[in-house]
Amino acid sequence: MSETTASPNPPSDINPKSDIVVGVDGSAESFAALRWSLQQARLSGQCVNAVYGWSYSWDMGPEPSTKEEADVLRERIADELHTWVDAASKDMDMSDEQIKLTSFRAAASTALLEIGANAQQIVIGRRSMSRVARWLLGSLSSSLAEEADVPVTIIRSAQDEDIDVQDQIANALSPNDQHVHFVTPHVEIPRTARPIVVGVDGSDTSRRALEFAAGLAKLNDAPLHVMFFWRIKDLGTVPGYESSIAPMDVAQRYAMRRLEDFIDAAKLPAPLDVTPNAFHISPGKGLVSASRYARHIVVGSRGLSGLDAHFLGSVSKQVINSAECNVTVVH
Repeated sequence: MSETTASPNPPSDINPKSDIVVGVDGSAESFAALRWSLQQARLSGQCVNAVYGWSYSWDMGPEPSTKEEADVLRERIADELHTWVDAASKDMDMSDEQIKLTSFRAAASTALLEIGANAQQIVIGRRSMSRVARWLLGSLSSSLAEEADVPVTIIRSAQDEDIDVQDQIANALSPNDQHVHFVTPHVEIPRTARPIVVGVDGSDTSRRALEFAAGLAKLNDAPLHVMFFWRIKDLGTVPGYESSIAPMDVAQRYAMRRLEDFIDAAKLPAPLDVTPNAFHISPGKGLVSASRYARHIVVGSRGLSGLDAHFLGSVSKQVINSAECNVTVVH
């Protein structure tokens, strides 16, 4: 393993063989993100740069006042980083040259944005925080997805912190002290055997999302489902119905033709098992529903940002906050 302090390379065109940059901090969520990153790198031959963005806090003891004390602190932090990466990679056949360690004295988002400026993707674990708290307080995943120029992947750990809250809501609304348990859809197929799903809308951003998803599906030998979630206003003028509203079956066929043309024009690796799907539903609801049965959701980030995205919402933010599987947001 090679170890650095922080010296990010200058920005360059994103290369599929660039490093996978992953944020680590010793939490269970970051361990899941690190494991996922290492598994992808093992398949692709890429390097993984494990980045620990840290700031000084009271539980570290007295703040260093000399160079010697600062060196001791840096060594302690490096040892922690080594321990986390060793634990995550212990059963993987990877060369030391494929794993880089970077400690960066800065907030986690600052460290990841700087080190990951020209990465193939930035990977982080999804924090355990209720959906309401994520909306009110924001999250590292949402801020990175808004600010990064490269794809940002959010790895979801096995536990679902929303289930307990949904149980509490169900019981609060049930009469006569009846005990109710919220039940999620049960899928027999293991998560790792399910398809990669990408949401597209015909934009350049969704084309990049499609190409990223295709690469992910190819690397993991997974089927790819390309989904176009449409409403009448999204289709524009349907041929033959320039002065009227097209019937739903006609609009559905037109949506499928547009989707198939979009896929045909994309640069996708071969061979690849690609299935197009068009559904009459809002994109946010459609992708969250798909996440219950998918291995990984890929979505483009476009449109709303800043305060508008915070208060009005955006598709990528809906998916980050509510998806039940791993998510990648592509710019």
